[in-house]
Amino acid sequence: MSKRNQKIEIKGNEITIVKSDNEDYISITDIAKHKNPQATGLVISHWLSTRYTIDFMGLWEKMHNPNFNVTEFRNIRNESGSNGFILSSKNWINSTNAIGIISKAGRYGGTFAHKDIAFEFASWISAEFKLFLIKEFQRLKDEELKQLGWDIRRNLTKINYRIHTDAIKENLIPDNLTAQQISIVYANEADVLNVALFGKTAKQWRDENPDKKGNIRDYANVSQLVCLANLENLNAVFINEGMKQSERLQKLNQIAIGQMKILLQDHSVKMLTDKNRGADE
Repeated sequence: MSKRNQKIEIKGNEITIVKSDNEDYISITDIAKHKNPQATGLVISHWLSTRYTIDFMGLWEKMHNPNFNVTEFRNIRNESGSNGFILSSKNWINSTNAIGIISKAGRYGGTFAHKDIAFEFASWISAEFKLFLIKEFQRLKDEELKQLGWDIRRNLTKINYRIHTDAIKENLIPDNLTAQQISIVYANEADVLNVALFGKTAKQWRDENPDKKGNIRDYANVSQLVCLANLENLNAVFINEGMKQSERLQKLNQIAIGQMKILLQDHSVKMLTDKNRGADE
C-alpha cells in the first residue's frame, strides 16, 4: 500500500484514500463514522454480513482476483442469513484471499475498500452520502489530472534537450566565442524548431502577444510538445550529419506537418491534450 494518503471531506467526515497496486482504495472505516463513529467495525461487519453484499463482493473478486478462493466464498455464502452470522472484514480477507478489501494497521490504519466496493458501502450507509462521496472523489481525480497536465508540460519540454544542445555545442559553436555569442547560436537553433513547428520565431510570437508571459512553447498543446521533442532529437541528428540550417528547417517543417496530422488524430494524445488544457483553466 502506498504511504501517500489523500483526504477528502464528506459532510464533516474526513475520508482517506490510498493507493494499492496503483488502484484507489477508500477508507470504509472513515465512511462508517457517518453512521456510528464509536463502532465502525460493527457497522462494516453488519454490511458485509448481508447476502446481497456477499454476492456483490464475490462477483467483484471473481472479476478482478485470479487467486480468489471460490470454495470458501461458497461456504460463507451458504452460512449467510443464519442466526448469529457475522462476517468481519478480517475473516473475509483471510478466508477468501480477497483483494477488494484490505486492512491497514497503525495510527492511520483501518479498513480500506477498492473504490467500486467503497461506493457500494457508501450507498448502504446513505444514498446522499454516496453521491457526495462520488462527487468529491471525482473532484480529487480532476485535480490529479490537472497536476498531470503540468507534469506533461514540464517533462516533455525536457525530452531530448540535452541531446539537442550537445549537438549544437559540438558542431555549431566555434572556439573562443563569448557567452553572448554562444547564446545567440542556441537561440537561432531553437528558432529553427519554432519556425518548423509553429511557423514563427520566438521574437515574432512575443511581438504578436505583448500581453502574454513566457514564450511560445509555454502555450503549446500536448501534441505540439510531443512533436517538438521529436524535432529536437531529429535536429540533433541532422546537425551531427553536417546538414545546412536551411535544409534542416525545410526537412523539419515537413516532418512536423506529418507528425501533427498523426498526433491530432491519436485518441490517447487527445486525452492528454484535454488533461493539459484542464491544467491551464
